[in-house]
Amino acid sequence: MIDSGLLSPVTVGHDALVSDALLLDDLVRAECALVTAWVELGVAPREARTQIDRVFGIQEKYGSPARGLDRDRLIAESVAGGNPVIPLVGMLRDKVRAEHRSWIHRGATSQDILDTALMMLARRAMDQVASSLRIAGQRARELAVAHADEVAAARTLTQHAVPTTIGARAATWARGIERASKRLDDLSYPAQLGGAAGTLASFVQIAGSEEAAAALPAVYARAVGLDAPEAPWHVTRWPVTELGDALAQAIDAVGKMAADVSTLSRTEIGEVSEGVGGGSSAMPQKQNPAEAVLIRSAALRAPGLVATLHLAASLAVDERPDGAWHAEWPTLRELLRLALGATRHAASMVSHLRIDVDAARRNAGVTGGRLVSERLRGVLVPLIGAARFSELLAGDGDLSERLRGLPEAAGLDVDALLDPNGYAGLAPRLARGETHTGVGDAAQGGAGA
Repeated sequence: MIDSGLLSPVTVGHDALVSDALLLDDLVRAECALVTAWVELGVAPREARTQIDRVFGIQEKYGSPARGLDRDRLIAESVAGGNPVIPLVGMLRDKVRAEHRSWIHRGATSQDILDTALMMLARRAMDQVASSLRIAGQRARELAVAHADEVAAARTLTQHAVPTTIGARAATWARGIERASKRLDDLSYPAQLGGAAGTLASFVQIAGSEEAAAALPAVYARAVGLDAPEAPWHVTRWPVTELGDALAQAIDAVGKMAADVSTLSRTEIGEVSEGVGGGSSAMPQKQNPAEAVLIRSAALRAPGLVATLHLAASLAVDERPDGAWHAEWPTLRELLRLALGATRHAASMVSHLRIDVDAARRNAGVTGGRLVSERLRGVLVPLIGAARFSELLAGDGDLSERLRGLPEAAGLDVDALLDPNGYAGLAPRLARGETHTGVGDAAQGGAGA
């Protein structure tokens, strides 16, 4: 094995769904499903399907359809034709009785089988990605509600900006993850069946009519458990690029959460910490945010992989690409692999995340009341002017005594004015999942309602 995850810890334990072994199983299933489709159209004899399914154990609940195939030989022989389907067809036919061999790969081209198998592999992996993403979103949403009113310093361009709440920040994570989840749910996974150059001419010839050939792709898609294609997509690669884009969005969403966790768990900030793992080989006092680090490693790698998928799609020349198609295979699999690991770690990280409310409150007050400078400006500038207001904020001392010393501020409730809880805006409502609808009602409740 060339890559067992030694240099990619984010993917360790998440390779099984995209392994060579499973892809080979899907290639065999794709070939056997074509026989099924021919039988269901009444073109191939039912005995062919029965015998071929029995040979490769297609009806078995467990087991590998590719058992008994020499995978090392298949890999070696795939080099000559540039893809593994060419030698696979010969291997499959060798295992089938002579009278039924002709129905293996009947009318298909290598791209039909490989694209279909990759969609089968992707759909199965995406089910797991979607499951992990849903868990991460649910846990982030629970954090948001639990800490909806707990004040924290919002940071923009690395600096304290205005008050927010811990829950509002978690709700931001949840919304990004939920949006990505929806995109995964909307994906289509079409089977591929177009024949040599996407014209289905071979299927017309074999079936004896255009109508039967036109019906074949949908029957085939049903046999492999994929969506029926509108047309062959040999060089129209939207199924791959849309899948890649959705994976990137999912990794982006958990990457944002991981980036925040990494920042907020810094020793000098300490507002969150991971509940598991995180040791150091040299410094026993450290509790590193290990899962956040792993997720971020995936988020940094994913965009380049998606770019490769789009580049391959834009260079899908003629009726079969000369290398662009081939570049997709390992790229898509690596992207799936990263998404499997990143989303699983995200679900674990947010499920075990520890929130230090006291640290968040302490950090919110570290600038001596300047966190509410935006609010102070609106109240004080009309009273003392912009120049004196700037002088008031200068330095790093506590603003409370300075405000109490202003004659113009004699009628102000200084404690309330400097309280960050009173300038959280709609953060608590957003944390609870309420949208901008009903803002008028919130405004009636006063600032920080």
